[in-house]
Amino acid sequence: MRIVASALVSVSMAFFGPLLMQDQVPAPATPSISSQVAAHQETPTQERPRVAYKKGVPTAFRTSDRCIACHVGMTTSAGEKYSIGFDWRASLMANSSRDPYWQGSIRRETIDHPEAKQHIENECSFCHMVGVRLQDRDAKRDTDVFARFPFQSINDKTKPLQRLAQDGVTCSVCHQIESKGLGTDATFNGNVVVSEAVREDERPEYGPYDPDHGHQTLMHSSTAGYLPVHSDHIRDSALCGSCHTLYTNPIVASGEKLPRFPEQMPYQEWQHSDFEKKQTCQQCHMPEVKGQTPVTALYGPLREGARRHVFVGANFVIAGMLSDHREDLAVEALPEELTAAKERTKEFLQTQSAKVTIQSVDSKSGTIAIEVLAQNLSGHKLPTAFPSRRAWLHLLVKDESGRVIFESGKLRDDGSIVGNANDEDATTFEPHYREITRPDQVEIYEPILADAQGKVTTGILSAARYAKDNRLLPAGFDKATASEDIKVVGEALGDPGFTERGSRVRYVVPTGGGTGRLTILAELWYQPIGYRWAHNLASYQASEPQRMVKYFEAAAQTSAIVLAKAEVTR
Repeated sequence: MRIVASALVSVSMAFFGPLLMQDQVPAPATPSISSQVAAHQETPTQERPRVAYKKGVPTAFRTSDRCIACHVGMTTSAGEKYSIGFDWRASLMANSSRDPYWQGSIRRETIDHPEAKQHIENECSFCHMVGVRLQDRDAKRDTDVFARFPFQSINDKTKPLQRLAQDGVTCSVCHQIESKGLGTDATFNGNVVVSEAVREDERPEYGPYDPDHGHQTLMHSSTAGYLPVHSDHIRDSALCGSCHTLYTNPIVASGEKLPRFPEQMPYQEWQHSDFEKKQTCQQCHMPEVKGQTPVTALYGPLREGARRHVFVGANFVIAGMLSDHREDLAVEALPEELTAAKERTKEFLQTQSAKVTIQSVDSKSGTIAIEVLAQNLSGHKLPTAFPSRRAWLHLLVKDESGRVIFESGKLRDDGSIVGNANDEDATTFEPHYREITRPDQVEIYEPILADAQGKVTTGILSAARYAKDNRLLPAGFDKATASEDIKVVGEALGDPGFTERGSRVRYVVPTGGGTGRLTILAELWYQPIGYRWAHNLASYQASEPQRMVKYFEAAAQTSAIVLAKAEVTR
């Protein structure tokens, strides 16, 4: 064991020596919290490098370059190439602070609410510029988000704190989160408890496997302080729920204090579904590696159940923008990695998120009645999380000659939906339908926000309630017993055809003038950033919102995809 450890450390020092010269963010020593840490302390194989810790700062993060070098270039027992580091750096987790929509939105919120500018920067950086924010929180400092913009290319001369700001949800953030308080209100909004140093040069980093002493020593050396420790909470959905549960406090001109607004609740939606007992967030959004694999390229033992750090999810549009505007956004991932990430997310959505069925087609004296069922296959509402997302039914009926007899829900090239009231007029929205009889009626599954006066808004900190929430429900979600934070809002609440088994919509279509047999196509479309959410930024005369509008306009034709479809001929 000592021979292996020594060899690993020799490789580590040769490979990482230059990195150890960077300035480190310090942490005070606290008593040991793990027998693994204690064992590492009691059986040193050699003198370990010391780092100069600054006193009084309880939180310390390293940038991803400390991790990527070892966690790439693995090969599974089945011969498949596997890379934790390269998978991560093309993900939205890695690029959360580069996200042009977030940058445009946070600027919009500070313009809308200048009196709360610092509060907004502090709160919005918890999940998007998290390494910087958590350090500032624990040092009782405010976070100056806009001092980081525009981002610069990372090089040897870039300041460590700027590098950390650009690293988004970096490796050492997630893997330093303690189990304390996870799944409870105390840690929501990204307000997690971070591991403290067990002595001046050792800080635990949690993972799903028991590390051997040699690899503990290697990681401690290469990262100048981190010690890998096994903990099952790294696989717990509550870990994800800490950042992906977001409450906001509405800001109103009168200064009146309103109840907090449940902006993003995928964790609570999951808890209210059948998925809580059968599938975690990680099992869905971090695909399992096939076969045994090492999790480090340096003498890594084969492991069962390793998961890819691709974080497949919902926002393929932002993934595309990161690729299309890579230099402008100072993105580190390579173009081919970003393209792969975008396509991987689209494939995930199109194979695992939804199902559409044409349940019946009845012809009667010049009309045809069509029943369409849209079902959610995911473990939370569809769509979920950030309220810019929407899904909708597109129904197309053609006669035998190919002439369109009826169409509802057609997507325009500019990203808007034909017939959608909200795309035409920002002050109104499309209701939930049980039956559709006209082409200008569209069944859209979406959250619509309203301010304290009941006016429709896309301003997060202006939102006081939902005017509509008919997003598709996951299996096992009882809308009658759902809590206030995840309830169904609007006409869908009383619709017997809208349940956890799906949403049933009846179309009554006139067939006058149609010739021969009819072809009926039903599709469920999905758009991560709705037309109104993007274009409501256009009135803000600042670089970040203006840039986002231009990005959206350039990507509008590919801003939505079909999740599921069904077709019949009658």
